Amino acid sequence: MLNQGTDGVMVFEPSTLQIAVGDTVTFKPSNPGHNSASIAGMIPTGAESWDSGMSQEITITFTEEGTYVYQCTPHLMMAMVGVITVGNPETNLNSVKEVAVETKASFMMAQDRLDGYLEGL
Repeated sequence: MLNQGTDGVMVFEPSTLQIAVGDTVTFKPSNPGHNSASIAGMIPTGAESWDSGMSQEITITFTEEGTYVYQCTPHLMMAMVGVITVGNPETNLNSVKEVAVETKASFMMAQDRLDGYLEGL
């Protein structure tokens, strides 16, 4: 969770990640004022949602295969999002892309960031 990174301002690094079912990921706020929260409709069916709270570290174990899109809640309008692929991304990728259209409508900058992340899967 960074104010500035390789993809620009207000980013997660890495921005995309591929892992196996059962792996864990720790989100660490390198800069204060950020969180990590799953986006409703952009995680696999049966997966647990999460919200770290502001400036809080959180470790998530990913138990469901598919594509997970997450946000920094106060900076969603700045396209501060990331994508984790657990196993086969196709499991829920079509539904994620449908919700992405609505999510991107709130972006005030970096409108193509999420598309770029999803196209790379």
